[in-house]
Amino acid sequence: MPEMSRSQVVVYAAVALALLLVGARAIRGEADTESSFAAETGGGGGASSLSVAGSGGEVVVDVTGAVQRPGVYRMPVGSRVDDAVARAGGAAPRAELEAINLAAQLADGQQVVVPEAVPGAGPAVGAGAEDGPISLGTATAEQLEEIEGIGPVTAGDIIAFRDEHGGLSSVDQLDQVPGIGPATMESLRARLQP
Repeated sequence: MPEMSRSQVVVYAAVALALLLVGARAIRGEADTESSFAAETGGGGGASSLSVAGSGGEVVVDVTGAVQRPGVYRMPVGSRVDDAVARAGGAAPRAELEAINLAAQLADGQQVVVPEAVPGAGPAVGAGAEDGPISLGTATAEQLEEIEGIGPVTAGDIIAFRDEHGGLSSVDQLDQVPGIGPATMESLRARLQP
């Protein structure tokens, strides 16, 4: 077996030391992550003590609109829009919960928008729909069909998309719905409000 030179020994020792440091840092990092995760999910009372142990992870959602404490919350995977609204302190008195699908499952990065009820506003019917923009959070399929370029299938797709995402905060989000092109988006912008 050939003898190693002094410089080779130094290089091998430096590599071994670097690997030890990286390994120690990785192990310490995992322990810190576990302890901070336990502190986030195990402390406090009420809705903040939701446990994600064994659930396969968590999702982060932004709850905004007519809720008591709007903000970004960590929720267990499999949570529903209703859980996120409760975590945000519940609906504000002016909330229009009927406009969102409380049973929709949360997705990571989702924004849950709880719309406010507009005083004195009821669903637009017939010719009255032309008077002003329709609320995107409460629009019915019939109201959407009154917009140029929207038929029954697209209206149903818009409502399904809205329900699946727990509401919509902008008309621009509708460009993700199949069948809605640039011309339809312009019609929607003119006739809908968030």
